[in-house]
Amino acid sequence: MRVAVPWRSAARTDIGKIRSRNEDAFLDCPQQGMWVVADGMGGHQGGDVASQLIVASLADLPLLDDFDERLKSVRQCLHWLNRRLGQELTVIAGRHDGIMGSTVVLLLVEGNRGACIWAGDSRCYLWRGQRLYQLSRDHSLQQHLIDEQRMSIAEAKAHPDAHALTRAIGAAAQLTLDVLEFEVHPGDAFLLCSDGLYQNVSRAALGSALSLTAPHLALQCLFDSALRGSARDNLTAVMVRQ
Repeated sequence: MRVAVPWRSAARTDIGKIRSRNEDAFLDCPQQGMWVVADGMGGHQGGDVASQLIVASLADLPLLDDFDERLKSVRQCLHWLNRRLGQELTVIAGRHDGIMGSTVVLLLVEGNRGACIWAGDSRCYLWRGQRLYQLSRDHSLQQHLIDEQRMSIAEAKAHPDAHALTRAIGAAAQLTLDVLEFEVHPGDAFLLCSDGLYQNVSRAALGSALSLTAPHLALQCLFDSALRGSARDNLTAVMVRQ
């Protein structure tokens, strides 16, 4: 029998100050031990449709008793979504506005087991022992330049296509997901968020918010901080803690 774990969570999204529509989506399901943030590919047709489809499809997955089977089910669902969104692809030389895609970052927790699954540059952070850790690693040109070209962070950020994605759901025929499995410790807190949020909030502000015991208060601090800045993109975050 599944034993309920007292996870508490809160989620919030905001259109920001520039965009005309919100292409982000989230899933906040503490009773299933699953949380998701999806960021539709900005400027691409159907980005909001893609992110909403990802969230809705993951929410409909059966609640399996075995953690490994649940993890397998999530991965199969994301690969199926990649194929489905790929069928919407319209290839016209020199144009990419027919792509329907989205980033995804997902947290799955049961007992003392946890897993983070992602494609794209939406992130998962862990707050443990008064320290902030970034569990996910961006699938972006900026991160690629840092890893492969040995560029400094400042040099990579200066590249005109720094924020271009190297992976996303629906962006290519073959999808490669990154999966990080870990042991959950008492007192752990997690933050899933789109790039629109973390690009407008300092690392110190992230840690300060995650140290708060009430998830909704943590989100209020993060969004207040982000919306004091330019907020040029949609902002979405899910805060999770015991």
